[in-house]
Amino acid sequence: NARLFHPRLIIAGVSCYSRNLDYARLKQIAGENGAYLMGDMAHISGLVAAGVVPSPFEHCDIVSTTTHKTLRGCRAGLIFYRKGVRSVDAKGKETLYNLESLINQAVFPGLQGGPHNHAIAGVAVALKQAMTPEFKAYQSQVLANCKALSGALMDLGYKIVTGGSDNHLILLDLRNKGTDGGRAEKVLEACAIACNKNTCPGDRSALRPSGLRFGSPALTSRGLVQDDFKKVATFIHRGIELTLEIQRSM
Repeated sequence: NARLFHPRLIIAGVSCYSRNLDYARLKQIAGENGAYLMGDMAHISGLVAAGVVPSPFEHCDIVSTTTHKTLRGCRAGLIFYRKGVRSVDAKGKETLYNLESLINQAVFPGLQGGPHNHAIAGVAVALKQAMTPEFKAYQSQVLANCKALSGALMDLGYKIVTGGSDNHLILLDLRNKGTDGGRAEKVLEACAIACNKNTCPGDRSALRPSGLRFGSPALTSRGLVQDDFKKVATFIHRGIELTLEIQRSM
């Protein structure tokens, strides 16, 4: 597709993908087509900071993230970009990055005005905490808990998109259960289980997606470990059983 469309920017994002991205391969594709590579690590930035998943920084020209997901900070965002020499041609002529002015002008005055100093302080606290051994141990537990949840749901007969997880989230494909993500989401919400409906590969409409997305960070922050997440899987299973019972009664 990159050879066909010649994009100026390729975005590598992880919003509902439960595996690690091959940033080196993506960088090669971007380079072959003269495109910038941007890594959107909003969902995995805490895992990246702890060093438990691959980092986009080595290969990407731009990296963006929110600070209130796995980084566990206040609601804010960060943009990182490269400076200096981007490439050198056969004659030795250097091409420099021009990202700094483009990004700065897009943010201000394009998108926002005065800085929120309290939010900047909150981001600083989150980044300081992310440097601690306790934070790395927490993120390692996030991964272990997600694998436990994924395995327990598969043992109960559920299909996990990609067959498992390398990070903090899973995407449950409900097509083999005879229901959809929207209906199951409402029932699980009534059972105090937070999740969200999400499209799966092959879905015909985003209005009735087949999937449910679950993550392990919140319950890990509350001290739950692998055995607890196996129990959580049975709660999810019962919620989906209730969804099917409601469908049959209508």
